[in-house]
Amino acid sequence: MTDSIMSKAATMEIPINSNGDTGTLPEDDSLEQDLQQVMVSGPNLNETSIVSGGYGGTAEGIIPTSSIKGPAVHYNAEFNKRIPVTGLGSNMHHSSSSSSMTADEATRGVAVEKLETVKKWGLNTYKCTKQMISERFGRGSRTVDLELEAQIEVLRDTKRKYENVLRLARALTNHFYNMVQTQHALGDTFADLSQKSPELRDEFGYNAETQKLLCKNGETLLGAINFFVSSINTLVNKTMEDTLMTIKMYEGARLEFDAYRTDLEELSLGPRDAVAMARIDAAQQLYQVQKDKYERLRSDVVIKLKFLEENKVKVMHKQLLLFHNAISAYFAGNQQQLEQTLKQFNIKLRPPGADKPSWLEEQ
Repeated sequence: MTDSIMSKAATMEIPINSNGDTGTLPEDDSLEQDLQQVMVSGPNLNETSIVSGGYGGTAEGIIPTSSIKGPAVHYNAEFNKRIPVTGLGSNMHHSSSSSSMTADEATRGVAVEKLETVKKWGLNTYKCTKQMISERFGRGSRTVDLELEAQIEVLRDTKRKYENVLRLARALTNHFYNMVQTQHALGDTFADLSQKSPELRDEFGYNAETQKLLCKNGETLLGAINFFVSSINTLVNKTMEDTLMTIKMYEGARLEFDAYRTDLEELSLGPRDAVAMARIDAAQQLYQVQKDKYERLRSDVVIKLKFLEENKVKVMHKQLLLFHNAISAYFAGNQQQLEQTLKQFNIKLRPPGADKPSWLEEQ
């Protein structure tokens, strides 16, 4: 049936108007219906060929539809019309290619930026290492601030001594805690024996009361010593350590400053051609950046050392007075003065058994 239809189509002319619509066919309704059926059930137009010279012509007259450039066409089989679709494929292709180029450019930009960062880091590390080796072997010069370096050395020595005080205070706390626990156990034993030994009830009772009183005063003294240890620990491991971290940054900036200063001096002693002058200008800019960083960190160190000294005097004055009054009152047996010392420094003790859960929580 298809062959007969195509035979009829090859001998007929289908007029096409300027908009691509089919004109009025001769009064042959069967031919129009057959053409509609071919358009619906026929092969895909994108996979067919346009035959030149009539159906059944030679192979030389076959032109593949894929080679025809022009606007795309949608066929509506119901109305037997061609609907042109302009710019759809080209716009999609252009959009995908643009987004691909943008992604490639972004990736390339990130890679270049990382490469530049690694390059700068490697150059800076090389110069600083060279400067450090030169200083250690006595071949290079270094910037020295005698007054500031003396203060830094005093701080490091003070920190070592305060760390020793902290270590000994913690050891005293541990030993005294064990002694208080022993006194508590001894007082309980004396009280038990006082109930079970009528002939020695008074003697055991006196010793039990004495041990309980010593245990109570010992717990009060432990509260004062723990407060002393906590304050010293904050001063040594936080306040002093923070200042020493700033000092470490300052020393690193000093090394970089000397490295770029040495590099600038070496370039200044060389030739003065155009290339050398460009390098000198670049080195001068880097030297100025490092100089500003060095001076800024030096100022930070000076300020922190000043405030640290003031804070240290204030804290240690209070803590040493607390330690002295608490120890003196305890070994003098002055319970009232010991409790007054804790009130003076706003030290609150946990009541005995505060760490243990109540009987309601244990149920």
